[in-house]
Amino acid sequence: MSQSFSAPWASPRAVASRLQKLAPGELTNYDLIQHCQSQRRPDRAAFAELVQRYQSYVDRLLYHLAPDWSDRADLAQEVWIRVYRHLNRLQEPSRFKGWLGRITTNLFYDELRKRKRVQPPVSLDAPRMLADGAVDWELPCDSPSPVDTLMTQEFYGQLQQAIAALPEVFRITIVLREIQGLSYEEIAEITGVSLGTVKSRIARARHRLQQDLNEYLSAETFA
Repeated sequence: MSQSFSAPWASPRAVASRLQKLAPGELTNYDLIQHCQSQRRPDRAAFAELVQRYQSYVDRLLYHLAPDWSDRADLAQEVWIRVYRHLNRLQEPSRFKGWLGRITTNLFYDELRKRKRVQPPVSLDAPRMLADGAVDWELPCDSPSPVDTLMTQEFYGQLQQAIAALPEVFRITIVLREIQGLSYEEIAEITGVSLGTVKSRIARARHRLQQDLNEYLSAETFA
């Protein structure tokens, strides 16, 4: 898809006029977001196109954060309500996806705080299996690498199961780090724990995933 560039001296009204001449489906992601921001509230056709393009990203992120929640569809709907209300606050359209991920993550945490804990807390006082989380482990993301392309769908299924089986605090932290791509400092701020605790959780989550998937690969080798 060809990229469009707006002249730095073009007025917002001129940009809006240009974008309105195209159907939402013909716009680049950047221009579509600009078009949605050109009015106090996005028009319905443009916003519906925006939802269509990014719905799978929201669904995937919520799945990894809360695989056992039956109301993820309701949470996804609430995400888009927040996007609709606050899209004009986004200063840089090119950062929409990261902004959308933050809204999704914050909504998940808002909801998590409301729910009663049904599982006993996981102690982080046990000895860490790895000193600093140096295990080189990458989880699937939106843009597959060449290595990802060679992996089978069955392996990804095992990986998703391994992530879902992690204790809640580890699963959330590893998703924020490896899938959402947040820094340790950002994760500490969102989750309300110390930087050291974040690093510990990530290290232990990576080790647990490595153990689970090594068992799967070993079983496949001797099958």
